[in-house]
Amino acid sequence: MRSHLKESKSDAMDTIKFVQDTLVARKDHPEFNAGDTITVFYTIREGNKERTQFFRGTVIQRRGSGSTETFTIRKMSGNIGVERIIPVNSPSIERIEVNKRGSVRRARIFYLRNLTGKAARIKEKRYSAAK
Repeated sequence: MRSHLKESKSDAMDTIKFVQDTLVARKDHPEFNAGDTITVFYTIREGNKERTQFFRGTVIQRRGSGSTETFTIRKMSGNIGVERIIPVNSPSIERIEVNKRGSVRRARIFYLRNLTGKAARIKEKRYSAAK
């Protein structure tokens, strides 16, 4: 009896995954990870007007997979930290620019929330030029 329930549950999950993969439009964004400083340009609709706004900050985490993947960006606005959780495949995202590649040892850098000033800086990755 239980094996029948497991089979029907897995079939339902496969169906949901198939629908998500086929209906959600995938966008080609540059590769970025936690610690990178990125700028996200997204459209805002106010009534019948549309405008583009950007949010520049440090990527704290990427989570999820496929069509439900999200990432969290944190920036300091004055003395206040502002975080946004944005779906990777959101239709409101116009483009994403990677400004700096950060060198961090963790995939989720929540410890950044407790740091202020120079202590909150992230070391930039160095690339050697190919000769």
